[in-house]
Amino acid sequence: MDFSLTNEQQMIIDTLKTFVETELYPHEMEVEKTNKIRPELYAQIKQKALDLGLYAANMPEEHGGAGLNSLTLCLMERELGRANFGLQYIVGRPSNILLVCKGEKIGNYLYASIRGEKIDCLALTEPSAGSDVRSMQCRAERDGDDFIINGTKHFISHADVADFVILFAASGVEDTPRGPKKKITSFLVDMGTPGFTVEPGYSSVSHRGYHNCILNFDNCRVHKSQVLGEEDHGFDVANQWLGATRLSVAAMCLGRAERALEIATDWAANRKQFGQTIGKFQGVSFKLADMATELKAAELLTMYAAWRDCTGEMTDSDAAMAKLKATEMLAMVSDEAIQILGGMGLMDELPLERIWRDHRVERIWDGTSEIQRHIISRAMLRPLEA
Repeated sequence: MDFSLTNEQQMIIDTLKTFVETELYPHEMEVEKTNKIRPELYAQIKQKALDLGLYAANMPEEHGGAGLNSLTLCLMERELGRANFGLQYIVGRPSNILLVCKGEKIGNYLYASIRGEKIDCLALTEPSAGSDVRSMQCRAERDGDDFIINGTKHFISHADVADFVILFAASGVEDTPRGPKKKITSFLVDMGTPGFTVEPGYSSVSHRGYHNCILNFDNCRVHKSQVLGEEDHGFDVANQWLGATRLSVAAMCLGRAERALEIATDWAANRKQFGQTIGKFQGVSFKLADMATELKAAELLTMYAAWRDCTGEMTDSDAAMAKLKATEMLAMVSDEAIQILGGMGLMDELPLERIWRDHRVERIWDGTSEIQRHIISRAMLRPLEA
């Protein structure tokens, strides 16, 4: 594995550092205080990202995206991850699930999303079905050339700013050696479709300005042409998305941890107590050493998984290890950073308390830490038929 960066990768990192520091950092306090992003600010950041070629960097060049490979995308996500999540998310990375679009859906959804004309959101989680996707209750029943959708989704990120939803719903049941299993189909459902409503979600301590929503489907009629991928094979589509998303989460955690460590290191080098800088005390310096070591370990796991993805060899375990290590590392680094700063670490004059709050959801969404451990352990035991 070559650890050196190409000229293009270094240029992308330098561009993003400047973008994050000049376009995102100045607005963090406003978003943290108000828990919202003004429409004019949203439009301003989005246009700047489009002008710089940062928008839809995860999508192939032949479709109008930047065509960055997984490793370069992780470098990009790491830099964006340093900022408030709601602000950095404006630099759109459309769901890679949309690459399975066919026919008119290519122009109406895939290309429109890449150009920034439309925003997608993904609806998988339900009140009674989180990690256990196969137990979802939201159902889509055939009615001629249509599907009638009924059910509720919750914890649906940024549905309040989305133009359409990538919906997963149970569309039947099949018999398997382990018993009946629900078939899942994915649909593209436009906001404003009759029978489909979006409600404000729950108040969360993590990621202010980036909201979760509740989606209700009450006899919502969707034509079969809105099926994304193949009918009854929506779970296959979801699995393709999860691997890329877990790498993205891991990479963003790296950026956030780097920012926290920089603040803690600067504080330790300048804060004086008992006649010397606190970094001279082993109780502080050893914390910095442990934080840096954990951060480097998470970085290596994440970049290794991304590198493997570039060669087409990444396994579910590779992505799971990256997400598991990076999210749990961020928990440790943000907590220790606050410990080094003491009371100042909890004040909102600094971003540490925000990083500390924001980290908590990373070990939950896109597969909990327990799910990641399950993926890793099953991959170890399955060859032994255990």
